[in-house]
Amino acid sequence: MQIHISPRDIKLTPAIHAYVAQRIESLEHFGLNLIGAHVALWHDDTRVSKHAFVVKIHLALPGPDIHAEDHGHDLYKAIDVVTDRLEEQLRHRKSKLVKGSREKSRKAKVRRQVSVV
Repeated sequence: MQIHISPRDIKLTPAIHAYVAQRIESLEHFGLNLIGAHVALWHDDTRVSKHAFVVKIHLALPGPDIHAEDHGHDLYKAIDVVTDRLEEQLRHRKSKLVKGSREKSRKAKVRRQVSVV
């Protein structure tokens, strides 16, 4: 998976880059064939200091893409909140896929049993 990080008004340090990459790579364990991630990080001086850092993440997947955004006073906490939201969305998508495949196999089994009788 490709990870593209776009800093705006923030110096992208190796520590920030490594942290973002680690959090995004942790999303791959859902097995949904993540194609890429675009991460936008910026510091907005016009906002209240409580919400000065903005983090937006856009995940490209087969099918509809997933995205999340958060504002916070700490960049690392904002990254954590956004990735937690993405985990929830990915978990929901995977549950729907698994439920759909289970439902198809259950219906096929019922059809086989009915045709035998």
